[in-house]
Amino acid sequence: MPYIGKNPSDSFRGFGIRDTFTGDGSTTVFDLSAEAPDGGVNDIEVFVDNVRQEPTSAYTLGEDGSGDIKRITFTAAPTAGQSIYVLNPGLTDSIPTPPDNSISSGKLQNNSVTAAKLATTLDFSSGYTITLPSTFVTTTGTQTLTNKSISGSSNTITNLGNSALTNSIIKFADESSTVTSIPLGGTLKFNGATLSGDTLEITGGTSWQAVKTSGFTAVAGEGYFCNTSSAAFTATLPASATQGDTIKFIDYAATFDTNNLTIGRNGHKIQGSSEDLTVSTERAGLTLVYADATQGWLLETN
Repeated sequence: MPYIGKNPSDSFRGFGIRDTFTGDGSTTVFDLSAEAPDGGVNDIEVFVDNVRQEPTSAYTLGEDGSGDIKRITFTAAPTAGQSIYVLNPGLTDSIPTPPDNSISSGKLQNNSVTAAKLATTLDFSSGYTITLPSTFVTTTGTQTLTNKSISGSSNTITNLGNSALTNSIIKFADESSTVTSIPLGGTLKFNGATLSGDTLEITGGTSWQAVKTSGFTAVAGEGYFCNTSSAAFTATLPASATQGDTIKFIDYAATFDTNNLTIGRNGHKIQGSSEDLTVSTERAGLTLVYADATQGWLLETN
């Protein structure tokens, strides 16, 4: 039969996968051998004793323990001996470039970002590495980076001033990188390079909290206005600490002399001593910086 234009394709993707399981009367969760389309509960076909199951009402599709879209969860456990099989269209090995060169959220198949601009949320599963292009400019919205590692060389990163970096690492392999306006809460490493002509601006400083009027547990990187006008109380230091952690305390109402502030050491030493610290000086302001297990928290003087 003749055709106008391009002939129909005579090739197929060939990514389909068939998984088989057997019910035992109690198990409702079964993990596929390969990832299914993200959010594609209607793209897979699930059969129990050759009867196709209704998506969502009979089963759901979600992440397994590693964050991969592989887990089938039945609303009711198939009975013992029932035959289960799943037809999974699978995933391709590549990711198309979004039309506007932006990625809004989710997880990439190859764990890397190559687009020049990302949308307002960059929040991937824990442990994934984001490889940046030579120039990386975010939008003006807030970025969310938690437990992430951003790696690259000769990179320029800008517009991260409103971002939330929690336990994240930004690493560059050489000395020709520029980072502007990275907020506190993350870690910046240059892999031992000798920096020359590079720019690093840390904005935000200490994260000051609402006035405290009773006992609380302090958090590294935060500052506290302590109001002891009603009664003395204890500010407890964190149970775990890392070298360089910093916490600040200020006498809010000029009452530390009458109602002392006690800083509980919580298992760590303070100034090398295994004793809590009592602050009894009116209008006192102090900064504690964690050194190590030997000296513990040390007073910083400006």
